[in-house]
Amino acid sequence: MSFTTFGGSQQARQTEDSNVSPPPGDGVSCLSFSPKSLPGDYLAAGSWDGQLRCYEVACAPHQPNHINSNLKLSLPHEQPVLCTGWHSEGRHLFTGSCDKTARMWDLATQQQTQVAVHQEPIKHLFWASSIGCLVTGSWDRSVKYWDARSPNPQATLSLTERIYAMDVQDYLMVVGTADKKIHIVDLRKPTEIYKQVVTPLKYQIRCVSCFPDQKGYLVGSIEGRVAVQHVQDDMFEKNFTFKCHRVNQGTTSDIYAVNAISFHPVQGTFATAGGDGSFNFWDKDVKQRLKAFPKHDQSISCGIFNKDGSIYAYSTSYDWSKGAEYAKPGTPNNVFLHAVQDECRAKKR
Repeated sequence: MSFTTFGGSQQARQTEDSNVSPPPGDGVSCLSFSPKSLPGDYLAAGSWDGQLRCYEVACAPHQPNHINSNLKLSLPHEQPVLCTGWHSEGRHLFTGSCDKTARMWDLATQQQTQVAVHQEPIKHLFWASSIGCLVTGSWDRSVKYWDARSPNPQATLSLTERIYAMDVQDYLMVVGTADKKIHIVDLRKPTEIYKQVVTPLKYQIRCVSCFPDQKGYLVGSIEGRVAVQHVQDDMFEKNFTFKCHRVNQGTTSDIYAVNAISFHPVQGTFATAGGDGSFNFWDKDVKQRLKAFPKHDQSISCGIFNKDGSIYAYSTSYDWSKGAEYAKPGTPNNVFLHAVQDECRAKKR
């Protein structure tokens, strides 16, 4: 295993990314873009004030760097919303909350149905279209599978520890738990662990993201590192880790958590967003940073590409990395929209 620092471009010139209005009223915990089946782009944002907000977003005519947004609806949970995801048909949104439930929202009627329940808060959820069900991961150390029409799970996968990170790509599901283990599941056998490994990262897992081709996954940690890992053992030589989201201070560095990783849906390159308030675009195949963006005053808590990769949405909020005593009530929480030009284009190999 080699520990590598990606090379790359100089920091990008400051650009004015568009921000949604009105912004969430508290810390932003999750972002998700609408699927290909839904015309246009809609961005769902969950926050610690217990609200799910859905914005319609579109690039402004004759202003390629500006993105318009319009709040379409705001829906309530009793407690903070930790995760959100879209049904593949685009007419329904799912939310998971600290109230230990997941709900399905009909966007046309704004009616909600409870579709899942755990013994502890639901940290992640995904509509797995490959097997036609909702997948939820909780701090109760379990993954459950639901058909969204029954109050009882179709199946349950029990894990070793609390679920901190999770992603689904077609039949590949990758789950990171509090004991730094990575659990790989083939969703054609959803109650079996295909492979279990200990992450090469030394500190707590913060996020995971599956390769678009399902051959591997990325893992980000609180220590400003990302591990590039492959599922199959015969590709072990292609595994490596690299440092990111660090600020040099002479002979030392301030180290920040990697809070989000998102793959570009067309180019196959990816973005990381961190506690240092910056996001960067990377090409793992040539071990190159494609572009580094200026830092915000606050941490970036979430970041995600839309369905064609033309927009990168990210939120600036306190990321809780230093505990509750560092939280500052009244600090603005924003969601920004970055118009992606050619910054994610892979380098020639």
